[in-house]
Amino acid sequence: MLDRFSRATQWIVNKPWLTVLLLAAITTIACIGHFSPTTITGLFQEKAESPNNSLPPALRGETRPAVDSFAFGGQAIMVVQSDGFFTPAGAVAMQDVVEKLRETDFVSRVTWIEDVPPLNLFGLPEPTFPNPTASKNLFEKAKQKALNNPFLNGQLLSRDAKTMLLMVDYDFLYVSDDSDCVEGLLAVARDAAQEHSDVGITFGVTGNVPIFLNLMQRSEANTFFYQLVGYSVIFLMSVVLFRGLVSVFVLGVAPALGVFWTLGFVNFLGYGSNPFIDVILPVLVSLVGLTDGVHLMVQIRKLRSQGLEPLAAARAGLSQVGLACALTSLTTAIGFGSLALARHEFVQQFGYSCVIGVTCTFVAVITVIPLACSTWLGKYVNIGKKPGLVEKNLGRVSGVINWVLPQKKWVSVVAIATTIFLVGLCSTLRPDERLSASLPTESEAYRSLLTLDEAMDGLERGDAYIRWTDQIESDSPEVMHVVTKVDQLLAEEPLIGHPVSIRNLVESLPGDAPPEERMSMLDLMLPPFKRAFYEPERRTAKVNFHVRDLGIAKYNGPFTRVIEGLKEIEKEHPEFTLGLSGNAYYRWENVFKIVVDLALSLGTASLIIFVVLSLVYRSLRIGLISFVPNLFPLAFAGLFLVLTGTPLEVTAVCAFTVCLGIAVDDTIHFLTRFEEEREDGKDKDDAIRSAFTGVGTALIMTTIVLMAGLGTVLFSDSREHFIFAAMGIITIGSALFADMVFLPAMLSWFIKK
Repeated sequence: MLDRFSRATQWIVNKPWLTVLLLAAITTIACIGHFSPTTITGLFQEKAESPNNSLPPALRGETRPAVDSFAFGGQAIMVVQSDGFFTPAGAVAMQDVVEKLRETDFVSRVTWIEDVPPLNLFGLPEPTFPNPTASKNLFEKAKQKALNNPFLNGQLLSRDAKTMLLMVDYDFLYVSDDSDCVEGLLAVARDAAQEHSDVGITFGVTGNVPIFLNLMQRSEANTFFYQLVGYSVIFLMSVVLFRGLVSVFVLGVAPALGVFWTLGFVNFLGYGSNPFIDVILPVLVSLVGLTDGVHLMVQIRKLRSQGLEPLAAARAGLSQVGLACALTSLTTAIGFGSLALARHEFVQQFGYSCVIGVTCTFVAVITVIPLACSTWLGKYVNIGKKPGLVEKNLGRVSGVINWVLPQKKWVSVVAIATTIFLVGLCSTLRPDERLSASLPTESEAYRSLLTLDEAMDGLERGDAYIRWTDQIESDSPEVMHVVTKVDQLLAEEPLIGHPVSIRNLVESLPGDAPPEERMSMLDLMLPPFKRAFYEPERRTAKVNFHVRDLGIAKYNGPFTRVIEGLKEIEKEHPEFTLGLSGNAYYRWENVFKIVVDLALSLGTASLIIFVVLSLVYRSLRIGLISFVPNLFPLAFAGLFLVLTGTPLEVTAVCAFTVCLGIAVDDTIHFLTRFEEEREDGKDKDDAIRSAFTGVGTALIMTTIVLMAGLGTVLFSDSREHFIFAAMGIITIGSALFADMVFLPAMLSWFIKK
């Protein structure tokens, strides 16, 4: 295998012109990706829409009235707080604020409590606020009337009437800068409120657009910052490890070029703003490339110090270490690529991008370093090769190997037992997800989300849908009967807030008869308001509700009970189909698939890595032995989550799988050298000692590099990035321990003489 790989890669140094041509071609394509990706992607975009989707609704069998449903939502939500809304001064102040917002050119619509359609049979306007000259008593009655209105209380007004929501839509044609959507909006509202300073109004902004813009702005800043961090870590660690200027230059250029290629190629995929790609990917790719580069450079410098000419040293170094680098890149790509099996879109994108990154950095390392070392630069790569901190203390570290080998049996038993115990402990982890997890805690969107949780039972909404067959008339009392049961079922759950439906519409109308006996009165309601909860031509109705950002796992009990209750209602009414929908429900449903995603990605990656190692080393035994030193670091990182009370989130799924790809690298380098030493006729214990002497320096160096590089991500303002980096550091550190203690013991015990 080694000979075949050596023959297949010798052209890199034997035909330098071909290597340079390859590097120039890849770099050119990457440059297009950085500066004008549409030049290439535009050639592959579909010219026409799907024929069915291009048809008007009527031709697709859908007939709907040309009426827009009234919606309790907007592109942004302005959270307004005051103790004096229902006072003459407060009413005037809020009317001025809304008027100024509506006059703003980049605002297309503002919906607030005065826009809620009237609940009367004649559609007559019913202002929420009385005339400013009205008495205090009238304002108090207006407040109570608003709180008794189910379409105001909990929807646009908090239950204590101290928090009010303004639903804002933008006219993006007039948005000159992203800051208009948050800071500009707040500035207009605050300027208007300054004229009524005695009311004491405060403003906040959250919602889909502000949250997205917050992520985008942080992403753009972090992209530059962490690319700079990635390149800086490459340079600084190269200086520390190799000291010679030429070695630092050659070692640093390869992974830096790999990062440049990676980000250029990823731009072709059009992934947009992905926090994992923007922050984690540059650092991760640079470190993975640097670790392979360290192994290759250490070997070439060693050969140069032994007297080989630059070309011969580059050729021999590529031959001796290239296969191990190829295997580590392959297994790392397998680990990263298994993320593509996840259901979460960001995780899939991150997995694909990591595979591109590993491939790019491998090509960069395996071509740039040998090519440079085979030229006149190779004469100077061993300058500065004096025993460094790692080399000086390698003899002391080697004492660990000498202690482990005589104790191989009980060390192996401890390794296996500890790994099994930690895996069992990790099985106690439970999945969870929060909307605010990806937001900086000091951001406007984050603070406003917390306010909505307290005052309005949350920002996120869900629906219980109700559908009936054509055997049931849409104005049948049975429809209202089912809606009422669903409404009551949701109201019984304390964590589900403010369910509203057509039942509330009918109950607001005059009359004492039960709602199911007054279904025909729905025809008298204003269509926009009615259609928000009821579409008779589609034979559907829904009950809307709120959920808080407490961690979606907390809704496991409530949603499970609601689903069971809906099934019971279905049994009582066989012509009806009931279920949950909406973003809140879909997030809850998907978050419990995180465990499946994790098991699928880790299981698939582990199986493929096991097969690859068994085939490469032509030993099923070695493939099985490698399981423990590769699984132990992951289980140890899981212990960190258990001890810190961190749930199993999407970030952890990425971290576990990425860490598997990285953890197996050191194992491969050790096993490759171990097999080479055995082929030279050494006893297995002597082969283990020689293998550690040969690769120990590089193993320790690469561990330091990876831990230092990921350590920079700990300073990110994102909780997700901190968890990812912390798990990475723990995994990499424990992987070195496993490869220095557990792997030698198990090789010595289980490998035949």
